[in-house]
Amino acid sequence: MPIKIPNGLPAISQLEHENIFVMNAQRAESQDIRTMRIAVVNLMPVKETTETDLLRLLSNTPLQVEIDFIRLETHHSKNTNINHLDNFYRPFSSVKDQKYDGLIVTGAPIEHLPFESVSYWEEMKEVLDWSKDHVTSSMFICWASQAALYHFYGLEKHPLRKKLSGVYPHTLTCPTHPILRGFDDLFYIPHSRNSEVKAEDIKACSELEIISTSPEAGVYMVMSRDSRQLFVSGHAEYARKTLKQEFDRDQLKGLEPKIPANYFPNNDPSETPQKIWASHAHLLFSNWLNYHVYQLTPYIWS
Repeated sequence: MPIKIPNGLPAISQLEHENIFVMNAQRAESQDIRTMRIAVVNLMPVKETTETDLLRLLSNTPLQVEIDFIRLETHHSKNTNINHLDNFYRPFSSVKDQKYDGLIVTGAPIEHLPFESVSYWEEMKEVLDWSKDHVTSSMFICWASQAALYHFYGLEKHPLRKKLSGVYPHTLTCPTHPILRGFDDLFYIPHSRNSEVKAEDIKACSELEIISTSPEAGVYMVMSRDSRQLFVSGHAEYARKTLKQEFDRDQLKGLEPKIPANYFPNNDPSETPQKIWASHAHLLFSNWLNYHVYQLTPYIWS
């Protein structure tokens, strides 16, 4: 089935080039199907890139999915044209009274800041509280997962000695969990972050369950016991060259970054990276949409 996205969104041409089935709003509305409504709070700097990355994964299921991109009104983006935001994003205040089947909140490059020092922290807390009563299932990615674990469960984030950047092997700590159906015993996923939430803190919270970890990257996936919140520390949505772009950017800033682990062939940044996480990424998002959104959400919200 296709993914329903706003007419004119720049991601459409790239997705069609990749032979991904997309459908404009007019055509979708002519079909008598209950679409899954997914809200995406995109906090990443280059929003167009993240839009494409997420839509690529959300489109690969039998479900028809309708996407609303949401922007925080207290967050002022420096890297995305204001016309793009005006055309394709809805302010959070305009959707407060609406119900969504799913919510995705992305990461943000602000891990060095205490949560309370983030300029849009108060509005972020409002979104998190809103999600409890207005969303069937929420997926929080990277910084957003740390923010949600802190807000809901009081779990602190801890700085890493060196930035974690690369593609790392992961294992399953709860292999029978629905979100992990079809997963290999060992799979790879990109990480790009400067902080972590410690496993011992998560294990001490009876409302949470660790479902996947990495010997090198630490805790990867955590699920609330009611299956309505998924916390993901890595970036399954990353495109092939995203880590390379971040590595090049950090080099230009004079940060002397380490070469991302397990990423470039022969550890040579001049070579094209191999994408070895695509199948996991598609399975993660399709399992979330199926088992934690579609199977749980009411046909008619009340």
